[in-house]
Amino acid sequence: SNLLIAGHNYDGIHLLEWENKKEVGSLHFTKASIFDIQSLNENVYVASGDGMVSCIDLKSLVLIQKNKRSEKNARTIAIHEGKGELAVGYSDNYVRIFDLDTLAIKQEWAAHSKSIFTLRYSPDGNFLFSGSRDARLKVWDVQTGYLPVTEIVAHMYAINHIEFSPDGKHFVTCSMDKSIKVWDLEELKLLKVIDKARHAGHGTSVNKLLWTADRLLSASDDRSISAWDIEFQDS
Repeated sequence: SNLLIAGHNYDGIHLLEWENKKEVGSLHFTKASIFDIQSLNENVYVASGDGMVSCIDLKSLVLIQKNKRSEKNARTIAIHEGKGELAVGYSDNYVRIFDLDTLAIKQEWAAHSKSIFTLRYSPDGNFLFSGSRDARLKVWDVQTGYLPVTEIVAHMYAINHIEFSPDGKHFVTCSMDKSIKVWDLEELKLLKVIDKARHAGHGTSVNKLLWTADRLLSASDDRSISAWDIEFQDS
């Protein structure tokens, strides 16, 4: 749609034509802070600080569905289109699985000991990855009803984001410990640590990652965005 969707701290969402630098719509449906926005087709899914998960029709800017399952922040959203499911991570340490169309609750469990900051489905859709303020990376088997697969003490401090490589063979995590870590997806093996001491990396918390076809982008509390060339040796 060529639209940028921006979430506000107390004023809902705003739709922007980013090329023209023009606002074309807005919807004030919550007074709470917005932590995550994900979209699928014409629907936009929003996680907010009042524990609400909301579904909005992008064309009409109408709130279609909402579900509040916690008094704590709804912080991160992952969409599994094949199963018609929406996974949401909360500050009450729970992961909750909702029906993608109705937002009816399907499953919930205490996944971590602290707030969940990031959720991502693996490229093949078979696993759900979660990262938390407890510095743990956990993997859940989607096909067995989200039974636990493994747990890794992946960082020293909170894991802020997980991102998969375009070829689906690797993934990266970033953390409040100022580092980015590169992992082999099949073996869940740590391959590389990118930090300030070794690679002139970020000096403060690394908050967000984007792995494009030709490079990895990272955004930090140090107010910088860095671009990395990631190359792997042929085995």
